[in-house]
Amino acid sequence: MTDVPVPYRVVARTPETTDTVTLRLEPAGPPLADFAPGQFAMVHCFGRGEIPLSASSVQSTGGLAHTVRAVGAVSAGIRDARVADVLGLRGPYGTGWELERARRRDLVVIAGGIGLAPLRPLILRALAEPEAYGRVNVLVGARTPADLVARAEIEGWPTARTGVTVDRPDDSWRGDVGLVTDLLDRAEFVPGDASAFLCGPEPMIRATARELAARGLPPDRIRVSLERNMRCATGHCGHCQLGPLLLCRDGPVVDWERAAFPLSVREL
Repeated sequence: MTDVPVPYRVVARTPETTDTVTLRLEPAGPPLADFAPGQFAMVHCFGRGEIPLSASSVQSTGGLAHTVRAVGAVSAGIRDARVADVLGLRGPYGTGWELERARRRDLVVIAGGIGLAPLRPLILRALAEPEAYGRVNVLVGARTPADLVARAEIEGWPTARTGVTVDRPDDSWRGDVGLVTDLLDRAEFVPGDASAFLCGPEPMIRATARELAARGLPPDRIRVSLERNMRCATGHCGHCQLGPLLLCRDGPVVDWERAAFPLSVREL
């Protein structure tokens, strides 16, 4: 891990939605240490600043992919990067999904919107080792069909039990409409012998984690990825504090057993 940005070159750019792209990056020099699924990098857009982005793909060559939505000046600058442009990366930081803890269990992977991106390396790793896990369920929710990321890729996961729903359908939508929790009734898993992985907006995480716990899935086997304003990524500045947690150090992925209380406290 390094606290100084190292250069990575954009080698491919895939638009996901009107404001979201996936950038595939290769090291322009010595690569960063290997990323575990769920860990993040601080991605530096020269002249603008840096933001934390979880890896949406990890390559054996040392390359990475990051899926970024433009919500501010820095993320817009990264979103607008073109092939051959150079970005600065430092990391890897934080905790991962710890998929190895779920071996031999059914998996329930639940994403809201762009939250599918940090879950993608976990899904691909689980699908690559079908003998190591039970049934793999991937449930995805989005506000509208236009907000879905990796839609074609989801349809290409035939060995996973997938479900996709939207809150506000358009005239072309023929799929499910409603909350992602509505898809749980179709998922195939034994709550006492399953592990769940959640990423998305906090209201979705709270509702889904509580529903899974109510169905009998132990809170220490519900892993959630949380987001706060990260500045240093090393646990020194305190900007990412959530109750007793510093998410750059103790997260971003934590067990629901630890996250339930901090996420239940209303922010003023």
